[in-house]
Amino acid sequence: QVELVESGGDLVQPGGSLRLSCAASGITLDFYSIAWFRQGLGNEREGVLCTSNDDDNTIHNWADAVKGRFTISRDSAKNTVYLQMNDLQVEDTDIYYCAARLLPCFNRDDAYLYWGQGARVTVSS
Repeated sequence: QVELVESGGDLVQPGGSLRLSCAASGITLDFYSIAWFRQGLGNEREGVLCTSNDDDNTIHNWADAVKGRFTISRDSAKNTVYLQMNDLQVEDTDIYYCAARLLPCFNRDDAYLYWGQGARVTVSS
C-alpha cells in the first residue's frame, strides 16, 4: 500500500521558517517526480515546486510568490522530500500537499497519482 505522509505544518509568525516533510512508504521516491501543491479555503490547488525524476532531479518552480524563499530537496536514504519555507508571509497560509507521479514534473494536480493528506501551515502574528 502506497502512502505519502506530510509533516511539519505549524503556526508561525511572519518572517519565520518551516520545513515540511513528505515521507513515503510503498514506493521509492527516487523513481517519482514529487510536487508540492498548496490550497487555501475556497481556492484552487496551486503548484508550488517540483523535483523531477530525471538524472538531475530538475527543480521546477511554479509559484512566483515563493521564489527565493522556498526550496525543495530529496533525501533518498530516508525516502523523503522536503519543502523548506523561509520568510513566510501571511499569504502562504494554506494546506500543503505532496504528490507523486512516474513522469516528469507537470503543473496540474490531476497529473499526479499519489497524494498525501496535507499539512496545515498558518502564518499569523
